[in-house]
This record gives sequence, structure tokens and C-alpha cells, in this order.
Amino acid sequence: MSATAGSRTGRVRVLIVDDEPGLTELLSAAVADAGWRPYPALDGQTALRLARGCTPHAVVLDGMLPDLDGLQVLRRLRYEMPRLPVLMLTARDAVEHRIDGLEAGADDYVTKPFSVAEVMLRLRGLLRRAGTEQQPADDSVRVLGDLVLTGETREVQRAGTPIRLTAKEFDLLSLLLDHPRQVLSKAQILDHVWSTSFDGGGNLVEVYISSLRRKIDRGRTPMIHTVRGMGYVVRAVEDGR
Repeated sequence: MSATAGSRTGRVRVLIVDDEPGLTELLSAAVADAGWRPYPALDGQTALRLARGCTPHAVVLDGMLPDLDGLQVLRRLRYEMPRLPVLMLTARDAVEHRIDGLEAGADDYVTKPFSVAEVMLRLRGLLRRAGTEQQPADDSVRVLGDLVLTGETREVQRAGTPIRLTAKEFDLLSLLLDHPRQVLSKAQILDHVWSTSFDGGGNLVEVYISSLRRKIDRGRTPMIHTVRGMGYVVRAVEDGR
């Protein structure tokens, strides 16, 4: 399936799990270039949370992770999503390790070091065999760090915990997640969420941002930030900015 074909059939969601940030970024870029939507994770727990939130069409999974062993993640994914195609990455080239992975439910194996082209070729094969080319994609799911918003059902979770929002709080968070790491001014927020620019609207935005923070960030590392004199931005915790 070419990148063009991938784009025509919707946004295929690919979960990419590897504790090497550079490799995860490289694979994410290749997945995006194919017309698909990458969901990167640097550890097993984050991967499981993302999988439950975005329901991926396929997974690229490193066999060695800093928290959970790759095979543990694989077994949990396979238990919750029996038909999910999984491509394992491993630095181990011993036959017994490959057998362990395949017995745990991996559909294919690539040994490090590898070429990105090879990974993409294997991944396309798995998606094609799974019939993903004919599946409609759900573009309503937005994921940033451990925060997951599903537009179709208007549900929000952070770290797996459901969060109840009012209609306008949901619309505000949805707007922020549509522009992650991008500062939005009060005027932009008013225009998109309330379709107005009436006087005093800045105070309205402040009230809703404050309410949203209490629900999203309470007891957790903050994701919603104020950029003084400019507006508001949502960032994943791991961005560190």
C-alpha cells in the first residue's frame, strides 16, 4: 500500500513503542509520511494507555523497555485486542527470543539494527493482511501524553482515569489538542469555541481555562500552561518546556 493509498483510506493509527527517542521519532516520521497517524510511546505503561485510548490498527513494539518487558506489553495487548497486528523490534538475534515473541503473539519480527524501509514494508504487509485498507479510521481520537480525548463519544481520560467535562470545557480542550504545543490567544479561543469576540470575552476564557485545569491537571503534572501576554498552550508532560 503506497502513501497515497494510505491517505485515501483514512488515517491508519500506528502505536510505536521504543525507549530510544531518536528511533521513535524516526519511525513516527516514516509512519506519518505513509499517510498514517503515529502514536509514539517510550515505555510499556504509556503504550498500554495509548492503545486503550486510540485503538491502533497496528503496533511496532520494542522487545526491551524500561518498565515492562516487551513481551509483557505484547501479552496484555493481545489479551485486550486479539486481532491487533504487532511487529516486534529486538536487539536480540537468538532464535529462542524470536520464538518467545511469536509464541506471545507477535505477528512479525525485525532485528536491530534495521532499515526503516524494512520496518515499513513489514508493517504494510501486516496491515494489508489485517484488512485495514478497508477499515474507516476514527479521526476523532486525540492523544497527547497520557491525555486522550474521543470526539465521537465526547469522552476524556488522563492516565486511564475518566474526566467529566461540560460541553464548552470539552470544546475548549478539543481546540487545544487540535493545536498541541501551539499558543492560542484568547481571541482565537473565543472565535473557535464561542464563535464570538464580544467584550469581556477574555474573562470568560480565563474562567473556563481555570475550570479545565482543575479537572485535567489536579494532582498531576500540569499540561495546560499560560504564556503571559500571549495565551494558552497544552503540552505533554514529557515535553519538559
